[in-house]
Amino acid sequence: MLKTHGCGELRAGHAGQVVALAGWVHRRRDHGGLIFLDLRDRSGIVQVVCNPAISAEAHQVASQCRNEYVLQVRGTVQCRPQGLVNPDLPTGEIEVAADEVTILNPAKTTPIYINVEDEVDEAVRLRYRYLDLRRPRMQRNIILRHRVVKFIRDYLDAQGFIEIETPILIKSTPEGARDYVVPSRVHPGKFYALPQSPQQLKQLLMVAGFEKYFQIARCFRDEDLRADRQPEFTQLDLEMSFVDQEDVLQLIEGLFTALVRELEPETGKRLQQTPFPRLSYDEAMARYGTDKPDLRYGLELVDISDLVAGCGFRVFTQTVAEGGQVKALVAPGCAAYSRRQVDELTSLVQKQGAGGLVTVAVQEGELKSPVTRFLSGGELEAMVQRTGARVGDLICIVADQPPVVARALDALRRELATRLSLADPNLLAFCWVLDFPLLEWNEEEGRWNAVHHPFTSAKDEDWVLLESGDPGRAKAKAYDLVLNGWEVGGGSIRIHRREQQALMFRTLGITPQEAQAQFGHMLEAFEYGAPPHGGIAPGIDRLVAILAGEPNIKEVMAFPKTQTAMDLMTQAPSEISPRQLAELHICLTLNKVGQA
Repeated sequence: MLKTHGCGELRAGHAGQVVALAGWVHRRRDHGGLIFLDLRDRSGIVQVVCNPAISAEAHQVASQCRNEYVLQVRGTVQCRPQGLVNPDLPTGEIEVAADEVTILNPAKTTPIYINVEDEVDEAVRLRYRYLDLRRPRMQRNIILRHRVVKFIRDYLDAQGFIEIETPILIKSTPEGARDYVVPSRVHPGKFYALPQSPQQLKQLLMVAGFEKYFQIARCFRDEDLRADRQPEFTQLDLEMSFVDQEDVLQLIEGLFTALVRELEPETGKRLQQTPFPRLSYDEAMARYGTDKPDLRYGLELVDISDLVAGCGFRVFTQTVAEGGQVKALVAPGCAAYSRRQVDELTSLVQKQGAGGLVTVAVQEGELKSPVTRFLSGGELEAMVQRTGARVGDLICIVADQPPVVARALDALRRELATRLSLADPNLLAFCWVLDFPLLEWNEEEGRWNAVHHPFTSAKDEDWVLLESGDPGRAKAKAYDLVLNGWEVGGGSIRIHRREQQALMFRTLGITPQEAQAQFGHMLEAFEYGAPPHGGIAPGIDRLVAILAGEPNIKEVMAFPKTQTAMDLMTQAPSEISPRQLAELHICLTLNKVGQA
């Protein structure tokens, strides 16, 4: 190799050694007689001093260098003079006195500053992603991702799991998000789909007798993007035979507890609590308004419907009479909020569909609110007592139908946590959310949809509800792993009997003919001795983003897409030639504005 050491590996113990280094010029400083080069590679940065008294040739070459030039340097490691040690660099006690400097490749002025961690337009970052990835922060993120994946592989191998790759070209099925489809050249008019997850394949591996399977799986979903979602993403896909829910939870909890503790010196992140708290879906929705609550702070929702059902404020009484809810949360120390600040909070809940926000400021000796004239002293006092509000707090109340109340107060809770800095960025608050509904009613299509997916098992005692025509009350053997307000994994115990799978399909409005055409391979496999099995699929991108302290999973992916699913670096997606279209038996038609 062109180097004997990484730039960031050198320490005082290397003093006196002749070394060869190779990397990029991070920064160049010309001090007249001496030229200093900060040389950077993946391992870190080291200072190279070019002294004409030691090597005039090396000094002359260094005078030509600019930022991001690729160099090879040969020289001697020496301790820095007293008083010139740099405590901010791991290599700050030493420098390399250059005997030889070779320019391996010059560089144009980069459109992104590599040596300054400043804000850069996202479009520029993604257009020049190969430069963006040179920046130390991005290098740290990608290396952290490597460490996470390596730890997972080693841990599961020690637990007896086998890593098995599953196909990328599979059959398209109607459930879940939209598929990315791939036309077949050799089968005209037919298409493959890219997997949204290897769900059916990992279940078939259980039928095949592998018992403990995992892979670091690439998944694809054609859906709208946001901070925690990309069109292609990576998950730890995992399945186990002869298990029930508790076995899966214990395995994953052990894995992530060990992972966080292993990486704590690097990330500074620590667990808030072990064992991980467990909440039922109903409890999570009641207390936090969401099935992915951030447990680093309180701000729990409190139902006050019964306290105001007979009050004089028509909005409250009418909401309760129509089957709605009146719920509150307490914003600590916010009683002095101005009208503008309260209006901002009101606008926030209105964007979630709520009609408005009622506030009660708990002040010394009085309660201040636009609705105090409609409420008796006893009703107001009962409200303060139930919510636990103290002097200086602001009670925030939303009255509406339960789904709207949940969305509005969840958004308000997150906003207040941000404003009040309630969430410790170095805490990792995992929790399990259990006992999800098995099905949800699709009003638009007039049928039931699976909350997780159609292969999720109902609780043993709830199968009778599907048979009796009351499926909406059935609970699933499903579980989500939540971390700091993000869902980082979801799984379930699967259906492994053909008759139960057929019942689920019927409940979902899938005819026997459709079930056979779309899932016949699964139904047939269940007739050949399918074991009880279950699994989970934690998201690698989301997990690493949280560990890295990044707000968006793009920051821990090497080559992500934009919010419109574009790759600005390669300009994908792009048109293909008429010849390619003909080979794929595809004919494009133009719309009224001339677009294909």
